[in-house]
Amino acid sequence: MKKILFLIILGQFLCTSLWFAGNAILPDLILKLGVTDAFLAHSTSTIQLGFITGTLCFAILSIADRYSPSLVFLISAFVGAFFNLGITLPYLTPTLVLTCRFLTGFFLAGIYPVGIKIAADYYKEELGKSLGYLVGALVLGTAFPHLLKSFSFHFTWQYVVFITSFLACVGGFLVYAWVPDGPYRTKSTSFQVKAIFSAFQNKELSAAAVGYFGHMWELYAFWTFVPVMIHNYNSIHSTIINATSLLSFLVIASGSLACAISGHLSHYIGTKKLSQIILFLSATCCVISPLFLQMDSSKWFLAFLFFWSFVVIADSPLFSTLIAQKAPPDIKGSVVTLVNCIGFFITIVSIQLLSYFLNSSNQNYLFTILAIGPFIGLYFLKGKG
Repeated sequence: MKKILFLIILGQFLCTSLWFAGNAILPDLILKLGVTDAFLAHSTSTIQLGFITGTLCFAILSIADRYSPSLVFLISAFVGAFFNLGITLPYLTPTLVLTCRFLTGFFLAGIYPVGIKIAADYYKEELGKSLGYLVGALVLGTAFPHLLKSFSFHFTWQYVVFITSFLACVGGFLVYAWVPDGPYRTKSTSFQVKAIFSAFQNKELSAAAVGYFGHMWELYAFWTFVPVMIHNYNSIHSTIINATSLLSFLVIASGSLACAISGHLSHYIGTKKLSQIILFLSATCCVISPLFLQMDSSKWFLAFLFFWSFVVIADSPLFSTLIAQKAPPDIKGSVVTLVNCIGFFITIVSIQLLSYFLNSSNQNYLFTILAIGPFIGLYFLKGKG
């Protein structure tokens, strides 16, 4: 079983490197396309929109419940890698880039939530710990393109795209070849749209879902604007922090350790209680962010970014665990996928909202907006869980 978990984690890491491949090379794309810095938010929101569309289709059609999840994972990895390569075409336009990012996001819907479904089909008692490692792999995969970009001074930016597409194909093949359907898999034989939505009449499931939505309001907006925070700090303060791409990778990737730790701690503290503690800590980071973003000490600024990166993601595997445990077994994959769909739609709203106010004179106060989501999530977890 340990071998199976390792392969799922490795496959998830390799395939989700597609997610932020466009973000890591965005400065190069902006120069090539002649667009403004607002293209960062548009590019991120487009891949999120693709993921939302994909998860909605996968959920309504019950793809992960009707067909072998490993096969779905393989096909999605290969097709997603193909569309990722589209942003290296010689005659690029902003429309073509956004179209390719949308289609890449669409097929990521067959990777991230399906990976959670595969893990849930193998693990019951230790699902929280398993998903801690799995979401940690997502974090590393998301951050990985920034690491590749930090080494790109000897290569053109296109190599980041080539490598991430190749890795996604490898990840898809590993899962398909060596991770068969799990012992706890309950196959669905028909569309069950009504049953999927009826499942949310379970108060514990709906409370966990709203907690996840509040978490997502903050998460991807934070990840998207980490390089912006570092760049703005450099432009304001005399202390210069070099290697923005490498530092962005380190800050985002540090969250993978938080996922593993929270997965282990959930056995001692309780999954729901721990998710509430972490959600409160991340909300606090949003509220106090102006103090550290304008502090004339790079050490405190970086320490704060790393801590925020820890708590912004540490509750993600906990919510995934709660949702997978409370969902009906025969539509578990579809319920997880639908919750992902709604959660990622919420990320578009928060990302675009921050982008709209990004050029304001009080940028240091901008990220306090992100506290709204965690506080709403806390309210529902305490009131309805």
